[in-house]
Amino acid sequence: MAPKWRELADKLAGQIRNGQYAPGQQLPQIRDLVEAGEGSKTTVHAAYKALEAEGLVTSSRGHGTVVREQAPLKRLGIARYDKAKWRDGDEVAFIADRVASGRAYKRGEQTQTVSRILAPPAVAKAHGLPEGAEVYARARLVKEGDQPTHTLTSYYRPEHVEGTRIVDPSPGPAGRGGGFRVLYDAGYEIDHMREELFARAARPEEAEQLKLLPGEWVVELHRSTFTAGGTLVEFAIGVHAATRFAWAYDFKVPDSAAEERQ
Repeated sequence: MAPKWRELADKLAGQIRNGQYAPGQQLPQIRDLVEAGEGSKTTVHAAYKALEAEGLVTSSRGHGTVVREQAPLKRLGIARYDKAKWRDGDEVAFIADRVASGRAYKRGEQTQTVSRILAPPAVAKAHGLPEGAEVYARARLVKEGDQPTHTLTSYYRPEHVEGTRIVDPSPGPAGRGGGFRVLYDAGYEIDHMREELFARAARPEEAEQLKLLPGEWVVELHRSTFTAGGTLVEFAIGVHAATRFAWAYDFKVPDSAAEERQ
């Protein structure tokens, strides 16, 4: 049997999702729910903290507990990397997410730093580099308005990107079409990717950078980007505020047995 606070959290979550509590509306004060027989002060407080961790509400002094205004951003899967967006147009992947979500991107909502560093162990392993090898790290912080949504750091071999816009530390995407277009122009057309996702508690520095509420989790993304010949041209690590994204993947279902028969 679920604890009382979980039952209350689920009840309130259902009321939020069915519109009984609208975005921007304040939930009842804790004392009002206690008086209504929904549980002790500790129970109601725990239920509200659970709703906060799940991204349904925000809490602050003077404003109480309020239903969040916006639905999570769509974080597209395969469709965000469509070559027509970045090779033939000027749309980078995270802006494709904004378009799919019906939300606008404003200039300045991506900041970045670029530096040449010793490859961290995971990066060296992904690139097949020896210990002590150098890579370029292009670290971005992406916001929607004033709210950070995620960080993404791409790691490149110097011989692939030296002299390109990828190593230009200017704010914003790396020019028309972003980093993938830069790689394409340099002769490294991306062909396939592998993405791995890990859900975990936010580290203190991540909670501060992403302005996370206590108890919020993050989704860590590892993205490996290859050419048709199998050359790894980018290894990226992203940290996404878990409640600010809805991950969507639309793909053709493989049939390896049928392929073997052909």
